[in-house]
Amino acid sequence: MNAEIIAVGSELLLGQIANTNAQFISRHLAEVGVNVYFHTVVGDNPDRLKEAVRLAEQRADLLIFTGGLGPTKDDLTKEVLASCAGKELVYDQAALESIKSYFLKTNRVMTENNKKQALIIKDSVVLANNHGMAPGMFLKSEHAYYMLLPGPPKEMQPMFVEYGKPLLLQIQDKVERIESRVLRFFGIGESVLETKIEDLLQNQSNPTIAPLAGDGEVTLRVTAKHESEQEAYRLIKKTEEEILQRVGQFFYGYDQTTIIAEVAGLLMQHNKTIAAAESLTGGLFQSELTSVPDASSIYKGGLVCYSNESKEQFVRVRKQTIEKFGAVSEECAMELAENIRELFDTDFGISFTGVAGPNELEGKMPGTVWVGLAEKDKQTKAYLLELAGSRSGIRKRSVQYGCHYLLNEMKSRKIEMF
Repeated sequence: MNAEIIAVGSELLLGQIANTNAQFISRHLAEVGVNVYFHTVVGDNPDRLKEAVRLAEQRADLLIFTGGLGPTKDDLTKEVLASCAGKELVYDQAALESIKSYFLKTNRVMTENNKKQALIIKDSVVLANNHGMAPGMFLKSEHAYYMLLPGPPKEMQPMFVEYGKPLLLQIQDKVERIESRVLRFFGIGESVLETKIEDLLQNQSNPTIAPLAGDGEVTLRVTAKHESEQEAYRLIKKTEEEILQRVGQFFYGYDQTTIIAEVAGLLMQHNKTIAAAESLTGGLFQSELTSVPDASSIYKGGLVCYSNESKEQFVRVRKQTIEKFGAVSEECAMELAENIRELFDTDFGISFTGVAGPNELEGKMPGTVWVGLAEKDKQTKAYLLELAGSRSGIRKRSVQYGCHYLLNEMKSRKIEMF
């Protein structure tokens, strides 16, 4: 079964509210194997709504509407759909009594237009509204199934879960679950990643693979469909293994995780600690790290050493290092990482020094960044980045790359370290 979700309301088109209903419904439809290929938003205009309905009927078996069931003149969804289905509107007595009871309990005057909320399309299945007034409806027209739901999420969500979703299970001959897993990658561009798995993308059927470029990273959503949840995940796992054979060195986690959360998780798992010395990032790494719950178990502290004087005075970078090589240098990054680790007596020390822009520094272009990584009893390393973008973008990506290098370093010697 293919579905189209049609949100009705000019406020959505004006950007006054976000269409979170479509996201919620799509997620639940995936659980019962209903494909969603289109989200449509239409304003409070009967002609445009009719046009949207006729178009949707050509490409979907199920049309789910949200909004336009209220008492005002611009609430016109059921009137338009009754016309499209060739049916009349009638009062649902249970809904009408519920509305009257509400006004009595709240000691308010019920205006005549509130009765409109109790109107339903004749011969439809009524979906009770236990959190509001206007009931929902479910019916079959000549061309498709219609499901009408209220617009407010606090009314729509429980109505769909309690009444709408079970109805969809009843009308399907076979229910195939749609399951997805998101693979997250850092340090590889979207175009390069696609090239590495081009044949998998060209030959995909079930599971499907969808690349998506994110904020400094790339994700692949692998989606499988099967009657058995276990079998769907088996299909996903098989495809995932093929992908990671090619680009596994850039993979860092699944679904909604972040690279800083993965770093923190691995440090916690193996009781390792870290300290940080930050110049151009201005404490951003430490801020991100301490946003992770229980970060106190791995993070001992750090310093923001923005000026050369603070690098020398507080992190003990040698004056001759800065005079000879500059603050934006491999040598300075390594000393920062080594010294901050020693100052806080941690397993790891990480440093960030560079040029965020917009102007050059020490003759180096904006985006020139050194990340230092020191580890107890191991050789200190420094990584050169040449980044592009805004000042804030360079700072953020510097932190992401620092996490990337740290994560790879820990994983590469996992057996030895832990």
